[in-house]
Amino acid sequence: MIEDANKRVVESLYDALTRGDTEAAARLLASDLEWWFHGPPRRQHMMMVLTGQSGALTGFRFEPSRVAVVGEWVVAEGEEEGAYWVHVWTVREGVITQFREYFNTWLTVQELGRRTEGPTLWQSAPTTYLGRSLPGLVLAV
Repeated sequence: MIEDANKRVVESLYDALTRGDTEAAARLLASDLEWWFHGPPRRQHMMMVLTGQSGALTGFRFEPSRVAVVGEWVVAEGEEEGAYWVHVWTVREGVITQFREYFNTWLTVQELGRRTEGPTLWQSAPTTYLGRSLPGLVLAV
């Protein structure tokens, strides 16, 4: 299924980043990657990693606790260094074409479409931030 293939592309990107394999990561990203970020500028960690500014990160690692396919997107979330993050990836023909990054934000993703079983819903599930107030966003298509 294409959804499974898209999920594998995103998981391969995280694996490449963990290994420090920038060539493998670059092959998975469109040269005109569309990027959107929500959060404090100092938390634009993925941008720093993908543009080679990772030396300033002091070891920030993107290790997703959950990766799921939601409609046309692959959504990943994780926690690192006191930050909770959600990444929303769009994959077309085996290449990541769009990336949305959310930091310290509770995200609900809802697909509005012609599915007979109703809308697909995904919601953040931070493990250590449940007692903390996180601003909420709804991403709907």
